[in-house]
Amino acid sequence: MNSHFAELEPDVEPLGNVKDFVNEFISAVSAGTLLEGFTRRETLLLSGYLECFGVPRHATVLREGDESDFFAILVTGGAVITKLHDGAQKMICAINPGDLIGEMSMIDGQKRFASCITTVPSDFAVLTYDKFKALLADHPRLSNKVLLALLHTTTSRLSRATKELLPNLADFGFV
Repeated sequence: MNSHFAELEPDVEPLGNVKDFVNEFISAVSAGTLLEGFTRRETLLLSGYLECFGVPRHATVLREGDESDFFAILVTGGAVITKLHDGAQKMICAINPGDLIGEMSMIDGQKRFASCITTVPSDFAVLTYDKFKALLADHPRLSNKVLLALLHTTTSRLSRATKELLPNLADFGFV
């Protein structure tokens, strides 16, 4: 039922625990706002729950409509988020190191809303739902910070999408 990150593409290479790549991980997440306010110690603790995967160019790491149980942080490389619309794949946005993908499905259990395809060879840090539950049990305060970071990311994306849609919304004349 749930697809795991390494099962999506045959050429995905498991690289090990993110703790083994912690400096690269910290550098990547420092570029964005995902773990803003996290101490180095908290980032090190979190890295112990993440697995790192190397992904070739043009690989699908999230597939629209799939059921899945993980989110991923792009550590190196680049990718695009696409959505099927009117029978064609449309690019929603590009993602860069430090960006998060797949968090909505991991949290709400719904099918993937969009696909993510690498544009160059890339590395991802992956947190599965089971590892997240272990993090919750082992480090509840850190887990709360992670949840707040996910919430912040999701609400920021929703606000940005709403602003982009506003010019295309119909005026009903009663507001």
